[in-house]
Amino acid sequence: MANNRPHAEIAGGGIGGFTVAAALAQRGWTVRIHERHAELRFIGAGIYVWENGLRVLEALGAYEAAVAGAHAARIFEIRDRANRLTERIPFNMGPGRRLYTIVRKQLTEAIVSAGTRAGVEIVTNSEAVAATAEGELVMADGRQLKADLVVAADGINSRIRDSLRLLRTRTRLIDGANRILVRRTENDVPVEDRDKYIEYWSGSRRILYTPCSETDLYVALICLHSDERGKCMPVDKPSWKSSFPHLSALIERLDDSGRWDRFEVVKLSRWATGRVAIIGDAAHAQAPNLGQGGGCAMMNALSLSVAMERCSGDIPAALEAWERRERPLTEHTQRVSNMWGALTNWPDALRSVAFKVVGRSKLLNKIRFKTASHRPTGTY
Repeated sequence: MANNRPHAEIAGGGIGGFTVAAALAQRGWTVRIHERHAELRFIGAGIYVWENGLRVLEALGAYEAAVAGAHAARIFEIRDRANRLTERIPFNMGPGRRLYTIVRKQLTEAIVSAGTRAGVEIVTNSEAVAATAEGELVMADGRQLKADLVVAADGINSRIRDSLRLLRTRTRLIDGANRILVRRTENDVPVEDRDKYIEYWSGSRRILYTPCSETDLYVALICLHSDERGKCMPVDKPSWKSSFPHLSALIERLDDSGRWDRFEVVKLSRWATGRVAIIGDAAHAQAPNLGQGGGCAMMNALSLSVAMERCSGDIPAALEAWERRERPLTEHTQRVSNMWGALTNWPDALRSVAFKVVGRSKLLNKIRFKTASHRPTGTY
């Protein structure tokens, strides 16, 4: 290891992988991150970054670049099939209650920049296929790269996780989404709604309307996996207009840049073994109903780097302590997100009543926003 500095090999060039890469490099590690494609790919449309994720960005020195021009939350509304309000959540953007929605490419680039400034080495066309508990990352070309720490951030289909037999359950949920990023126009929704976040429900379908900047709009079309017309791409516009006639102008503008993804929940027997840690969707994929997939990945990535900084030399023991500290909140997030998604199959009238009850309950809102208001390890 160069100059006796500890070294990490990381597989996966996404939000979780680059967060842990940047955080380790800022703590004196040499870090190499492997991306299997020829160039870094910034897949996705928009992303919700709540207070917990924003604190991680601040700790990395990536906050200003990430939120520049992004949309700051003021109001989140839930509406029924007749476009009637069922829940309204105001945001004051004060300490402890911030929410930004950001174009995913911008967020990832901000974290990548923080990492490269700290000396992270990025290798493209470099595919990792397995790892050993002793701290070796096994590459597709047969090389075995030795490290003090190996991090698998290679997504829900993680080959490294599976090579170590850490997967306990992988559950495909009943629903999924097409996510599309389009230009904003004045005619998408009424002028008084233009800067709100709005989740429209109609039967088992949802449309999530999310401004990400003055020019970018993130739209998610959410429906049952069994809904063939709902999930197809290009969007079946007549079908969606029949469910949401008041959004016909917006639906008509949707292009074919989206992709259907079925929601899944991943749970592992362990998040780490030996000198290997698993983070992000590879460890704890979840339905996006709380907007915390990226937030949990960033929190656990930063806390992993803190665990390594505090480690007295016994990396396996430090990884066990890291998992004990962070896993309960992540699994709470998975459970609450699953409960929210279960409302998909409820009758419209009953679901509307449930939203009103949740909106009025301090206890239920404390449970729902527990992750968003959490102060992550390594932040101040």
